Amino acid sequence: MIRAIITDIEGTTSDIRFVHNVLFPYARENLPAFITAFQHREDVAQALTDLRAELAQPQATVDELIAALFGFMDEDRKSTALKALQGMVWHDGYVSGSFTGHLYPDVLPVLEKWKQQDVDLYIYSSGSVAAQKLLFGYSDEGDITSLFSGYFDTHVGAKRDVQSYRNIAAEIGLPAHELLFLSDIHQELDAAQDAGWNTVQLLRGEADAESRHRQVNRFDQINLELFSS
Repeated sequence: MIRAIITDIEGTTSDIRFVHNVLFPYARENLPAFITAFQHREDVAQALTDLRAELAQPQATVDELIAALFGFMDEDRKSTALKALQGMVWHDGYVSGSFTGHLYPDVLPVLEKWKQQDVDLYIYSSGSVAAQKLLFGYSDEGDITSLFSGYFDTHVGAKRDVQSYRNIAAEIGLPAHELLFLSDIHQELDAAQDAGWNTVQLLRGEADAESRHRQVNRFDQINLELFSS
């Protein structure tokens, strides 16, 4: 029986084009001025310290760090420091109403149904926890953060690493066979399945011929009874 569902965001609950066409350009445009203005603020300073450690350049200047961040963005590097700083910039965009977090229309009704069935809901995304909370807190459907029992990002490990899913299961406190992971990327689902989890692949487009996972196109096509023992 499924007692907790952990879902990815990009391509799963939300159109990946929202991230690439709205969030990433907004961060690229606003990140330099934000860092320059707030480099001494505690959370920004900590992220810059982490970035210097990641670069192994403890004396790197702010301009050098900004250049490195642009390089990370160009290569889509899963840098925890970059994700943290992007999240801070996106906060201003959400709060100002520059954009709202995209949700596919089939997502919220099903999440609400699962919640009413006493299934705990979690998010696991490569974006920072802060960025996750912003997307769902300022979503197209308003603030839906009350639906979620917790959030996970790359601090628990990479999404294609089996150990990451073991770490999440330990934090949630449930056995792997009672967990269901939803993602559009079959390599992430492979890792979850290898950790003993149940999996469903959300594909908003064509089928994935290389996938070994059950595939659906919408949240309302997911039948939890199929996972009952």
